[in-house]
Amino acid sequence: MATIPSRRATVYRTMEANPAETDRPDSDWWKSAVVYQVYPRSFADSNGDGIGDLRGIIEHLDHIQLLGIDVVWLSPVYRSPQDDNGYDISDYQDVDPVFGTLADLDELVTGIHLRGMRIILDLVVNHTSDEHAWFQDSRTSRTSAHADWYVWRDPRPGTTGGTPGAEPNNWGAFFGGSAWEWEPARGQYYLHLFSKKQPDLNWDNDVVRAAVYGMMTSWLDRGVDGFRMDVINFISKDPGFPDGAVLANGYGDGTPFFSYGPHIHDYLAEMKSTVFDTRPTTVFTVGEMPTVTPEQAARFTDARTGQLNMVFQFEHVDLDHDGVKWNHRPATVLDLKRSFGRWQEALAEHGWNSLYWSNHDQPRVVSRWGNDREYWYESATALATVLHLHRGTPYVYQGEELGMTNGTFATLDEFRDIESLNYYDVATNTLGLAPDDVLTGMRRISRDNARLPVHWDGGAHAGFTTGEPWMPVHSNHTWLNAAAQVGDPNSVYTFYRRLIGLRHSSRIVVDGTFTMLLADHPTVYAFIRESIDGRLLVVANLSDEPASVELDELDGAELLLANHARTPAGRFDPWDARVYRLPRRG
Repeated sequence: MATIPSRRATVYRTMEANPAETDRPDSDWWKSAVVYQVYPRSFADSNGDGIGDLRGIIEHLDHIQLLGIDVVWLSPVYRSPQDDNGYDISDYQDVDPVFGTLADLDELVTGIHLRGMRIILDLVVNHTSDEHAWFQDSRTSRTSAHADWYVWRDPRPGTTGGTPGAEPNNWGAFFGGSAWEWEPARGQYYLHLFSKKQPDLNWDNDVVRAAVYGMMTSWLDRGVDGFRMDVINFISKDPGFPDGAVLANGYGDGTPFFSYGPHIHDYLAEMKSTVFDTRPTTVFTVGEMPTVTPEQAARFTDARTGQLNMVFQFEHVDLDHDGVKWNHRPATVLDLKRSFGRWQEALAEHGWNSLYWSNHDQPRVVSRWGNDREYWYESATALATVLHLHRGTPYVYQGEELGMTNGTFATLDEFRDIESLNYYDVATNTLGLAPDDVLTGMRRISRDNARLPVHWDGGAHAGFTTGEPWMPVHSNHTWLNAAAQVGDPNSVYTFYRRLIGLRHSSRIVVDGTFTMLLADHPTVYAFIRESIDGRLLVVANLSDEPASVELDELDGAELLLANHARTPAGRFDPWDARVYRLPRRG
């Protein structure tokens, strides 16, 4: 594709804001917010070293503000050896020089606040880097000052530490291999659910928890407005550390024993009372929680008794694989409707949803669920329409507002992600899979798809850097870029602006009930949002084929937003998405 398709014509009619709808109590401001995630390494490079940085973000804050964003989520910029691109932290209270300085971060916070937005930081406290001072001391002996700050265990009885089979249990790490690493100086193993350079903190130690709460408080004092909490449901482990069911890779599945541990609600309640409840204004909190169920999420986010504003769940992004993320299986629109519908129902009364398609760990939505070739614009905007108008807080991942696509990754050398590279090694050398088949899976689902540099213009390196980028930019940046879209009334960026504006102008989108329509239709996704302020109907054909549907609700409906030129009410072209205002009942 060399040019932006010209067949679409966005239809938009302003929905007048009712002051009674938009005036919200400060305590739940986050319900009407839209969040924009910045992955600093790939956002914008200000100094030409090929790596995005804080000053690069500062230079592009107007792009984010113009979109209508309320909250900026900043992925980790703390000091780090960068084994996992910053999710391995060696100092929680300093900025890594690759991204800039604390003064730069302060300037970013100020710039965001001056534009009427808020900022949240990534809170990564299930684990630290093995280069953190706490771990460096902890690994030296069983009597050091930080001896019990991490999860240490002796070898299995009757075995010698450091030999195969001597690990305390059979758990595998998410990034491959055993979840245990031998430390000769202590004569014990430490737990690392991810990389061996990411040892797990011992949350059963009240001194550890106090240190974490103190760190969080210091960032709030510095002007930060909240936190996205990395794998926060993993912090409480089953103290028995039982073996897990053996998986295809030969290691045990430990998730039943640490994804909803015995003290998870206790620790988050303590965090809330110690840190969040002491602040003069509401702190934004979202917990990333792999394997969380709707029932558990409702308990975490219940405004009366819960500990968090919302959680990130993974059910919908697990639909297109068989339990192993690299093993693709087709997922349907029906699968999506059933999953989203289940979560809308489960959290309808007292919980709250977070709504996302993509982030730094997920591939680009227009390539994953849409058609990034013949219907690039249409599928990017249709998927956005469906997501943003559910009940919950929507998240936009950098470049999503431009319709950025997955990478091409011709060879293994073009991948950078530790998870992807470790998988290739295990899949080809241990599991005996064909290298070409492994690369096919990596191209589809690798985290590197989301980490390609943002396209700012059609020039060299997409305007991301004047140097050599840490990852090559996509070849389609020559036409798919911010400079080409900002100000274009028919661009993906402008459609996102209008969609976000619709959320901000109507409390129906925020507080309205959710009712699924056409639940068994294989390609059309339709639902009604309703509150005392009125009703909205959302209809989208999520397929490459035209569809016709019969909906009584279309009679007398007023079209508010569409990504196609107007067509007959019951006919929907491929990836046709529309939002209607319905007559009031009675």
